[in-house]
Amino acid sequence: MAIKLLPEHLQTIINHAESTYPEECCGIMLGKMDSTDKTVVEVWQTENAWSAETADDYVDAEVVTSKRRRFAIAPLDMLKAQKAARQSQLNIVGFFHSHPDYPAIPSEFDRTYAWQEYSYIIVSVVQGKAGDIRSWCLDDTHQFQAEEIITFH
Repeated sequence: MAIKLLPEHLQTIINHAESTYPEECCGIMLGKMDSTDKTVVEVWQTENAWSAETADDYVDAEVVTSKRRRFAIAPLDMLKAQKAARQSQLNIVGFFHSHPDYPAIPSEFDRTYAWQEYSYIIVSVVQGKAGDIRSWCLDDTHQFQAEEIITFH
């Protein structure tokens, strides 16, 4: 599997990641899926809704209340994205978030709360500047596997 994006989609993700540093950014990607690829059509930047109250909803999660190490997309933002996707005959194809001063590899928390059919783009932001950008997708054993990012024009 691969995820295909326009260069401006990647730039939107990078800009969002850098603008929220030192906290994690997050967002939703809408597009089309087929048996081999996901093609992004829209990138939605969302507010990081992580809070102490949100942390309480994650029973098995390490208690982290800082947006520097966790992110959450508000249910209302998810509903808006689902509605917009349906109206445009698209799907939610994935999510993105940043890892401030940490590699662009999924954490155990990321893995535990991820869903199989989606892509997860992670941007490493070191000292305010985006660096490594990688995409991940869960396999049948609920382990992340690297996914190719393809930019097209």
